[in-house]
Amino acid sequence: MLNLPAEFETFNELKKKGFIEIKEEKDKGKNVVGIFCSYTPVELIMAIDAHFVSLCGGDDASIAAAEKFLPKTLCPLIKSSYGLAITDSCPYFYFSDAILAETTCDGKKKMYELLGEIKPTHVMHLPQSQTAPLAIESWTEEMKQTATFLEQQFGRPITTESLRQAIIDRNRVRKALLQLYEIAALVPSPVSGYELSSVVESTDFHFTDDDVVEGLNQKIEEYLARYVAPNPDAKRRPRLMITGCPIGGCREKILKAVEDLGADVVAFDSCSGPRTQKVLVDETIDPYQALAEKYLLINCSVMSPNQGRFEDMKEMLKHYQVDGVIELILHGCHTFAVEAYYTKKFVTETMELPYICIDADFSTSDAGQIRTRLEAFLEILQ
Repeated sequence: MLNLPAEFETFNELKKKGFIEIKEEKDKGKNVVGIFCSYTPVELIMAIDAHFVSLCGGDDASIAAAEKFLPKTLCPLIKSSYGLAITDSCPYFYFSDAILAETTCDGKKKMYELLGEIKPTHVMHLPQSQTAPLAIESWTEEMKQTATFLEQQFGRPITTESLRQAIIDRNRVRKALLQLYEIAALVPSPVSGYELSSVVESTDFHFTDDDVVEGLNQKIEEYLARYVAPNPDAKRRPRLMITGCPIGGCREKILKAVEDLGADVVAFDSCSGPRTQKVLVDETIDPYQALAEKYLLINCSVMSPNQGRFEDMKEMLKHYQVDGVIELILHGCHTFAVEAYYTKKFVTETMELPYICIDADFSTSDAGQIRTRLEAFLEILQ
């Protein structure tokens, strides 16, 4: 039986629950691989009958510990992730047998070197352009190298059959997630963006795809049952899109705050949002090529150029009937910060919609200022 960390009794109930659930899986003999990013091909982990878990990274309390090793000017997401790892405060890192990472930004890439001193860590070298010569060939080779790492680390082969089945199973989850996101396209939306994002985030911590799909289907039925046709005489709440950096560490002071002020967040142009889920893995071709093609099509700001992001955004703004866009830029996230120039230009000039950019970290010190700015932004939409 595996031991819990010494600090266990100081954790809140939700964190304790996470530790206990993953510990139970480990006690059953299951291997666990920690991941950080949507670019990670989780099907490879599934193909060796191991669990993948998204590692924690939205906690401001762990940043002070991380800053003993990392620069204060680094992105809070990176610092939080490392701080939670070294303090044994993330149940999923604590029980992970290995880490599967990717070179989505320079800060993460160097932080992974430090993580490699704690856990076996394999870093996938992501092409920085979807259209560069040999990008797909290079990324396909990275898929194969990752498979080799997992096979050697866990002593289990990845067969063509096991990988194809993992692809089929994960595509089922993507389809269910898309159906869940589709609920927010209803007018009025029967589910808040805060609740929707919480449900999506929770899917990273279920250990079988059947459980994930079943849980998502239950939520879809629940939200559809809430729907009430709009009253033509009632004032419509503004419908907003969240774009930019991952919202997790800022959900309270941005997402919840803006909805408490009277708006609905209905569209998530983010790493785990519909634009990432809508591209399924081709189940008919060589599985390594299929994985490379799917995961290279994720339109993150680390890609240059990244025109696909705005093509997806245009489709989402129309489909979700969005009235305004909030972009989150985490301090020290240079790729999204630079690309915000193009986002603002696209939203305000091409789509002719109001836009606001919020620069933030994970602390609560700027919550009041952000709320004031959000109030002013919503006045524009009234």
